Amino acid sequence: MRKRFTCWMIAAVTLLGIQACNKDYLDKDPLTGPSDADYFKNQDELLLAVNGLYKGLNKPMDKENDPGQLDGLPLVLLLDATSDIGYERNNSDLQKIGTGNHDANNTVTQGVWSNYYKVIGRCNYILDNAEKVRAVTNPALYQRSMGETRFVRAYMYQQLLSMFGGVPLVTHVLTLENAQVPRSDKATILKFVLEELDSAAAWLPATYPATDFGRATKGAALTVKARAALYNEQWKTAADAAKAVMDLGVYKLDDSYPRLFSYEGRNSPEVILSLQYQLPVVTWVGPYPFLCRNAGGASNKIPSQSLVDSYECTDGLTIDQSPLFNPQKPFENRDPRLGYTVALPGSIFFNYQFETHKDSLKCWNYNTNPATRIVNQDAVNAYASFSGYCWRKYVDMKDKDNIRQSTMNVTLARYAEVLLIYAEAKTEANELDATLYQAINAVRKRPGVNMPDIPAGSTQEALRSAVRKERLYELSMEGFRLFDIRRWKIADKVMKGPFYGRVPRGWLAAAPKIDANGIADYSAVPNKGEMRVVEVRTFNAARDYLWPIPYIETQTDPLIVQNPGY
Repeated sequence: MRKRFTCWMIAAVTLLGIQACNKDYLDKDPLTGPSDADYFKNQDELLLAVNGLYKGLNKPMDKENDPGQLDGLPLVLLLDATSDIGYERNNSDLQKIGTGNHDANNTVTQGVWSNYYKVIGRCNYILDNAEKVRAVTNPALYQRSMGETRFVRAYMYQQLLSMFGGVPLVTHVLTLENAQVPRSDKATILKFVLEELDSAAAWLPATYPATDFGRATKGAALTVKARAALYNEQWKTAADAAKAVMDLGVYKLDDSYPRLFSYEGRNSPEVILSLQYQLPVVTWVGPYPFLCRNAGGASNKIPSQSLVDSYECTDGLTIDQSPLFNPQKPFENRDPRLGYTVALPGSIFFNYQFETHKDSLKCWNYNTNPATRIVNQDAVNAYASFSGYCWRKYVDMKDKDNIRQSTMNVTLARYAEVLLIYAEAKTEANELDATLYQAINAVRKRPGVNMPDIPAGSTQEALRSAVRKERLYELSMEGFRLFDIRRWKIADKVMKGPFYGRVPRGWLAAAPKIDANGIADYSAVPNKGEMRVVEVRTFNAARDYLWPIPYIETQTDPLIVQNPGY
């Protein structure tokens, strides 16, 4: 986002100063700055208020509620640690969600709820009061502002729906007299989200000039609509919304997959919506949680062995089926997205030789000229990656001088997701036409990836498997996996038992069995016992498909009924 927009956003946050009670989702006093009588006198104040909404997108919690263990990361970069493909080493409430040991007092789920309802409260305030300045506001700007506000509110409700199920539907500023609100059912929330996104799409422009890059667009509204419909099995709605994005002609796949997760990809034609950052004050913690120990990183947000083993070989076959797979050289002849997503042993990572074999006591440092040998912290440090792998996405050498402060944009929606939504929705509707194949194969055939096409004439079952695995390969570490394993009803399978890392002093003797969802089964691997067990997880199928409503909310509002099992 350009500097001017960032400054507006900062000013809006300062001006509005929306500080609701930390434990009260109702946000009864949404704006403790200017009074209702004084605010919204001109279009500049409207613009400031709308700009301030963007700060809340995918923010896990306010600083005062943060237990200090989330490393200042945006929510999308945390969520995979609560799924089968990621792990959180910090002894935090995020880790408890991954292990299945969370409850209704979990600070992460409570922080998400609180922050999202604060943003909803801000949206409601704008929508309830914007009429004051309609007559003195440029009509196009007024319409756009209403579209942006309704988009942000719908985005928040879509996220809440996916995390908690039915939630209180609050569409106006609340008073003390109407402060207690019951949960609406999922169907009601979904209907509201879809209708709001239709309205937003009608009011939002397809593109912006460079000075406004980062604002919600028509394509963003349609993408979130497609996502919401897909997550709730409304196949036709999902396919139609995705097709509408495709027909805009605004977006296309980037020619370089790794560029999407770098500074160079900030203005990629594939990006539909992203979190925007600008020095000196709008930053996130940077690559520190993902980096290897040699590079000074924490290695505390890491991928699983099962994710590494899920990626196909370059012939389009899984590693248990492909003749190209060699257990002694497990990363050769693999889908290039594996190496673009995960820092693999034997690769160069942040200008260091990345090697996690426990006998590799020294490694190369390529930051010096000539390269020098150093003690290999990724093998000997007690807090080196517990799985033997690190995340590579969002790690850019431009952050080398300050690995704890980054202004790289973080993507919330991109065109590849749209194509995969379209392919999945068409598959589940059993509309197995050429456009389905074109969508999924376009993602697979991206330059630099160039995986084989899914063959025409595949069965619905085969296409379902292909789409689900493609989402895993394409979208890992982007915050989608938790929702995918829930809606596919496989979380109770993949979230139980050991979370595995690599064999510390070698490789697996044979490939694990890979199922139709891309899940690895190590039961028949001869040296399974040598794999590192990072943690043992539990999952209660009667409870854990939803997060708990925060305890404080059910206590202060008796109309709110807790999710089962909490």
